[in-house]
Amino acid sequence: MFAANIYKQRRNTLVQKIKVGLLFFPGNTEVPYNYPANTYTFRQDSNFLYFFGLSQPDLAAVIDCNTGKEYLFGNDADMDDIIWMGKQPLMQELAASVGVENSFPFSKLEDFLKNAQQKGQKIHYAPPYRSEIKILLHSLLRFDISQLKEKSSVDLISAIVSLRSIKDLLEIQEIDKMVDIAYLMHTTSMKMAKPGIIERQIAGTLEGISSSHGAPVSFPVILSMDGQTLHNHNHSNILQSGRLMVTDAGSESVMNYCSDITRTIPVGGKYSSVQKDIYNIVLKTNTESIKAVKPGVFYKDIHLRAARIVAQGLKELGIMKGDVDEAVAAGAHAMFFPHGLGHMMGLDVHDMESLGENFVGYDAEVTRSDQFGLAFLRLARKLQPGFVITVEPGIYFIPDLIDMWRSEKRFEQFINYNKLDSYRTFGGIRIEDDILVTENSYRVLGKPIPKTVEDVEKIME
Repeated sequence: MFAANIYKQRRNTLVQKIKVGLLFFPGNTEVPYNYPANTYTFRQDSNFLYFFGLSQPDLAAVIDCNTGKEYLFGNDADMDDIIWMGKQPLMQELAASVGVENSFPFSKLEDFLKNAQQKGQKIHYAPPYRSEIKILLHSLLRFDISQLKEKSSVDLISAIVSLRSIKDLLEIQEIDKMVDIAYLMHTTSMKMAKPGIIERQIAGTLEGISSSHGAPVSFPVILSMDGQTLHNHNHSNILQSGRLMVTDAGSESVMNYCSDITRTIPVGGKYSSVQKDIYNIVLKTNTESIKAVKPGVFYKDIHLRAARIVAQGLKELGIMKGDVDEAVAAGAHAMFFPHGLGHMMGLDVHDMESLGENFVGYDAEVTRSDQFGLAFLRLARKLQPGFVITVEPGIYFIPDLIDMWRSEKRFEQFINYNKLDSYRTFGGIRIEDDILVTENSYRVLGKPIPKTVEDVEKIME
């Protein structure tokens, strides 16, 4: 945990933004995956972590904006718990460790919230994303489960986003350390990518590297020769010489801050000339997009700039044609670059997206497009100092998408479909880095991970 005063200051700032009502933060509970005593690795709710820092299950917290009083609800360990888990800190001790003065058994929570409702106090809560928390909220607040998202507090959502979007020095240090672990993960992936290796051998090794340094992976490892599937979690392929392998993986610290890095490497250690052509377009898109990062710039504009670099590069190879600006405006480039350039990152690898993507990545100045490809851009608003974002352009050759657009004669003025026949088995390429927006510019976080053709091939020798 951070020092208690950090959590206290975060809560005080939150109260200043909301001003009226109760702020209710239910923590997560343990979830069994095949029988009650055999649970998934526990992960605390990120909003609870941000404001209260405690990573134990079955806790809840309330802040009374009217009085400034804060309350932690949870149960002290009984002897059965101690036998299985060892001596545990008392609730009073947990509360004090994060600067909360009042602690009560969890059974007191229902009456506490009921009394507040009877007094007409507004209870602010964030949209629930776990079934267990939905059931708890239904039980405590008597709201229909189907209405819980609708009744969640936009004021609280907006306040959380405004606070969590700006990372302080301690948070940035945590993310830096996780990118350093991602360096180990990705350089190991490069060294292991030999013909005959099963993908799961590499994916499992990467998970072990993350866990051995203190925490699990920040999301299930994406690793596949079938990189045209953007989030491919199937690790059953046997690596073949001449194929590309996409590895998208990161680590999560014991403080629950994340990294998220992607590299695309040649099985066997050497890119073919065709692979180099596409790879270098993606690499240029990655590096030029990073250079464009600075405060006050709309990330949507950087995304569209990236799309133009992709389209221009593919035009030079004869894959696209026509006017590049017109092609991007129409969305023709999304055949090959169908996702957004990046997203926020922090306590969540897609930071705060449980609150609603549009609250995190959009605002009154920029709204979400409904155009294919651009609609998937998670972050579009103006960048601010303290944002931590990903920059992850890609080029993919997706046979099903090619066939559909070709049959519909879509964008024939921009796409050379005959040229695509030789790329049907190409796969995909994505290159991703984690970037801090500084006061005047940017900083690439963590130890530099090889990404030029020369550096990747050298480490794979």
